[in-house]
Amino acid sequence: MTTAIIKPQWSPLTIGLMVLGFIVFWPLGLAVLGYILWGEKFGGSPEKAQAYWNKGKSWCSSNSRHGFRAHSTRSSGNAAFDEYRDEQLRRLEEERARLDAEIDAFHEYMENLRKAKDREEFDRFMADRRGSRQGYGDTNGQNNGDSNYNGWGNNG
Repeated sequence: MTTAIIKPQWSPLTIGLMVLGFIVFWPLGLAVLGYILWGEKFGGSPEKAQAYWNKGKSWCSSNSRHGFRAHSTRSSGNAAFDEYRDEQLRRLEEERARLDAEIDAFHEYMENLRKAKDREEFDRFMADRRGSRQGYGDTNGQNNGDSNYNGWGNNG
């Protein structure tokens, strides 16, 4: 039988160690807090700790499946209900796929609207900028038949 010097319970000693741990190095305080909260589950033996670890690991792996198919592998024992459930889950997956496609189409539509608005604002900016420049785009007889006239006023 092994006995721990510091029991995993709320006592003045463990609270003081936890506070001291947070002051010195915060992960140390967090480790002491974890020991206080979950130390009893390990029971002080490596076998109990390994069993607890395996239990948590299996729980995480069983809950990591995504979508509705996580439930379809289990049988209820009633074939009619299992068939009904599979049909409903298939219908829900189709509905989800349809909604995802609509979301993608909407995002594409909004992106096109943003691009059109940006293009309109840019064209307006360029039109205002061209209008504010003197001599730009104003060829009132200044080119005199010169095919190299670029509108900047310097026919170099």
